[in-house]
Amino acid sequence: MKPKIYITHKIPEKGINMLRNNFDVELNNFNGIVSKEQLIEKAKDKHVILSLLSDNIDFELINSCKHLKVISNYAVGYNNIDIMAATEKGILVTNTPRILDETTADFVFALILSVARRVVESDKFMRTGKFKGWGPMEFLGHDVFNSTLGVIGMGSIGKEVARRGYYGFSMNVLYYDKTTDPASLGFKVNSVSFDTLLRESDFISVNVPLTENTYHLIGEKVLKKMKKTAYLINTSRGPVIDEKALFKALKDKRIAGAAIDVYENEPDFTQGLEYLDNLIMTPHIASASKKTRELMSVKAAQNIIDYYEGRIPEGLVNRDVIKLEIS
Repeated sequence: MKPKIYITHKIPEKGINMLRNNFDVELNNFNGIVSKEQLIEKAKDKHVILSLLSDNIDFELINSCKHLKVISNYAVGYNNIDIMAATEKGILVTNTPRILDETTADFVFALILSVARRVVESDKFMRTGKFKGWGPMEFLGHDVFNSTLGVIGMGSIGKEVARRGYYGFSMNVLYYDKTTDPASLGFKVNSVSFDTLLRESDFISVNVPLTENTYHLIGEKVLKKMKKTAYLINTSRGPVIDEKALFKALKDKRIAGAAIDVYENEPDFTQGLEYLDNLIMTPHIASASKKTRELMSVKAAQNIIDYYEGRIPEGLVNRDVIKLEIS
């Protein structure tokens, strides 16, 4: 009998097609958030769940799936999965590392440029027929070149953001990450304290995973330490920023602006944000290039195939499962 796979949402066909020959694949074509009850009902007899970051794979669901062997997350982050519960049950959890680093870093700079040069504001201005001719004081923004970029979290995505800032825009790059040696990066960056980064950066890019330590990392006190002329960019996870505190800081012009691609309670967001001209909001699309999303589907499928062919999946997150199997 073929192992049964439940794919919680439609993903690019290339990954799905890799699985069809050797697995019994059930694909959910529903768009939007799948409820816990729906997930449990569909996954309870499956051997594999190929999940999205919006799927809450918690203890209750894991405990309901008696045959589950692999949870293959179609994402780099895996805060949506109860890793401890999966590990205790001997279930492998995998992700799609490194595939979306470049694409996400590109998008960070799309947001930086757009918010600094007021691209969205001026687009609305044109579309509503307000443009009456060139004027020297219209839509004055801030230069990106030769400015100071602060990177919070120098993981694989953070490194690519820093690289683009340094080589592409001659930026002075500061970063806060206790685990990364600046000498290992290959270009000039400065490891600084969190407070120094907040005080000196013109643009701050948040690139950390969501953990207990990073939940509301950016709150009211942190926002008050930033320059009034500074911009905050978040493409990591929504709860890393206290959204209500950000709304207040932007409304009061405590900082110059922000651009966010992720939200504290997706798909919902703090009401009032949509009316702020100094904020750009995008619907969690930092990795949304055709090539990258297809490669993510391939990696998510390959992680599953590797397990069933006796290999350790490249994207294995909870390596303690291997130790438990050996013992």
